[in-house]
Amino acid sequence: MTTDERTTGLRRFLERLTASEEELDAQELQRDSAKCGAVPAGQCQRGQVVSVSGRLRTVAYTPRTNLPTLEADLYDGSDVVTLVFLGRRSIVGIEPGRQLTARGRIAIRDDRKVIYNPYYELEAPR
Repeated sequence: MTTDERTTGLRRFLERLTASEEELDAQELQRDSAKCGAVPAGQCQRGQVVSVSGRLRTVAYTPRTNLPTLEADLYDGSDVVTLVFLGRRSIVGIEPGRQLTARGRIAIRDDRKVIYNPYYELEAPR
Protein backbone atom coordinates (compact mmCIF):
# COMPACT_ATOMS: atom_id res chain seq x y z
CA MET A 1 0.00 0.00 0.00
CA THR A 2 1.44 3.37 -0.99
CA THR A 3 1.51 6.48 1.15
CA ASP A 4 -1.14 8.14 -1.07
CA GLU A 5 -3.55 5.21 -0.60
CA ARG A 6 -3.11 5.32 3.20
CA THR A 7 -3.65 9.10 3.23
CA THR A 8 -6.78 8.78 1.09
CA GLY A 9 -8.16 6.02 3.32
CA LEU A 10 -7.44 8.05 6.45
CA ARG A 11 -9.06 11.11 4.88
CA ARG A 12 -12.23 9.12 4.05
CA PHE A 13 -12.33 7.71 7.58
CA LEU A 14 -12.02 11.20 9.11
CA GLU A 15 -14.69 12.60 6.78
CA ARG A 16 -17.11 9.84 7.84
CA LEU A 17 -16.32 10.53 11.50
CA THR A 18 -17.05 14.25 11.21
CA ALA A 19 -19.97 14.10 8.75
CA SER A 20 -23.53 14.69 9.92
CA GLU A 21 -26.26 12.04 9.66
CA GLU A 22 -27.81 13.89 6.71
CA GLU A 23 -24.51 13.96 4.81
CA LEU A 24 -23.92 10.25 5.40
CA ASP A 25 -27.49 9.45 4.34
CA ALA A 26 -27.10 11.56 1.18
CA GLN A 27 -23.85 9.75 0.30
CA GLU A 28 -25.52 6.36 0.80
CA LEU A 29 -28.49 7.37 -1.38
CA GLN A 30 -26.13 8.57 -4.12
CA ARG A 31 -24.21 5.26 -4.03
CA ASP A 32 -27.45 3.24 -4.22
CA SER A 33 -28.72 5.41 -7.07
CA ALA A 34 -25.49 4.95 -9.03
CA LYS A 35 -25.61 1.16 -8.52
CA CYS A 36 -28.97 0.87 -10.25
CA GLY A 37 -27.85 3.07 -13.17
CA ALA A 38 -30.08 6.05 -12.37
CA VAL A 39 -29.22 9.62 -13.35
CA PRO A 40 -28.46 11.85 -10.33
CA ALA A 41 -31.37 14.25 -9.84
CA GLY A 42 -28.92 17.15 -9.61
CA GLN A 43 -27.86 16.49 -13.23
CA CYS A 44 -31.36 16.14 -14.73
CA GLN A 45 -32.33 18.74 -17.32
CA ARG A 46 -35.76 19.88 -18.53
CA GLY A 47 -37.09 17.71 -21.37
CA GLN A 48 -34.71 14.84 -20.62
CA VAL A 49 -36.14 11.31 -20.20
CA VAL A 50 -34.49 9.93 -17.08
CA SER A 51 -34.53 7.18 -14.53
CA VAL A 52 -34.10 8.48 -10.96
CA SER A 53 -33.82 6.40 -7.83
CA GLY A 54 -34.09 7.45 -4.20
CA ARG A 55 -36.25 7.71 -1.11
CA LEU A 56 -39.64 9.40 -0.85
CA ARG A 57 -39.47 12.29 1.60
CA THR A 58 -43.04 13.55 1.48
CA VAL A 59 -46.30 12.39 -0.07
CA ALA A 60 -49.25 14.77 -0.27
CA TYR A 61 -52.72 14.65 -1.77
CA THR A 62 -53.49 17.98 -3.40
CA PRO A 63 -57.17 18.42 -4.24
CA ARG A 64 -57.55 20.50 -7.38
CA THR A 65 -60.83 21.82 -8.75
CA ASN A 66 -61.22 19.24 -11.50
CA LEU A 67 -58.34 16.83 -11.03
CA PRO A 68 -57.05 15.26 -7.79
CA THR A 69 -53.26 15.04 -7.61
CA LEU A 70 -50.88 12.94 -5.54
CA GLU A 71 -47.40 14.48 -5.21
CA ALA A 72 -44.31 12.75 -3.80
CA ASP A 73 -40.84 14.24 -3.33
CA LEU A 74 -38.10 11.77 -4.33
CA TYR A 75 -34.66 12.54 -2.86
CA ASP A 76 -31.56 10.80 -4.20
CA GLY A 77 -28.87 12.55 -2.16
CA SER A 78 -28.15 15.21 -4.78
CA ASP A 79 -31.52 16.90 -5.38
CA VAL A 80 -35.28 16.40 -5.19
CA VAL A 81 -37.60 15.42 -8.05
CA THR A 82 -41.34 15.75 -7.46
CA LEU A 83 -43.39 12.86 -8.82
CA VAL A 84 -46.90 14.00 -9.76
CA PHE A 85 -49.62 11.39 -10.23
CA LEU A 86 -52.59 13.11 -11.90
CA GLY A 87 -56.08 11.82 -11.10
CA ARG A 88 -54.96 9.83 -8.05
CA ARG A 89 -55.84 10.31 -4.40
CA SER A 90 -53.52 7.59 -3.15
CA ILE A 91 -51.34 4.75 -4.42
CA VAL A 92 -50.56 1.68 -2.35
CA GLY A 93 -46.86 1.66 -1.46
CA ILE A 94 -46.27 5.34 -2.22
CA GLU A 95 -45.46 6.54 1.29
CA PRO A 96 -42.69 8.57 2.99
CA GLY A 97 -39.48 6.62 3.55
CA ARG A 98 -40.09 4.16 0.70
CA GLN A 99 -37.30 3.52 -1.83
CA LEU A 100 -38.25 3.57 -5.50
CA THR A 101 -37.01 4.10 -9.03
CA ALA A 102 -39.05 6.38 -11.31
CA ARG A 103 -38.79 6.95 -15.07
CA GLY A 104 -40.20 9.79 -17.12
CA ARG A 105 -39.58 13.17 -18.73
CA ILE A 106 -38.32 16.00 -16.53
CA ALA A 107 -40.41 19.16 -16.49
CA ILE A 108 -39.88 22.35 -14.49
CA ARG A 109 -42.72 23.73 -12.33
CA ASP A 110 -42.14 26.62 -9.92
CA ASP A 111 -38.36 26.16 -10.34
CA ARG A 112 -38.63 22.51 -9.21
CA LYS A 113 -37.94 19.34 -11.19
CA VAL A 114 -41.13 17.35 -11.81
CA ILE A 115 -42.06 14.09 -13.52
CA TYR A 116 -45.76 13.75 -14.36
CA ASN A 117 -47.30 10.25 -14.15
CA PRO A 118 -43.95 8.44 -13.95
CA TYR A 119 -43.39 4.75 -14.42
CA TYR A 120 -42.15 3.52 -11.07
CA GLU A 121 -40.80 0.43 -9.34
CA LEU A 122 -41.04 0.09 -5.58
CA GLU A 123 -38.08 -1.48 -3.81
CA ALA A 124 -38.53 -3.93 -0.95
CA PRO A 125 -38.86 -2.16 2.44
CA ARG A 126 -35.64 -2.10 4.46
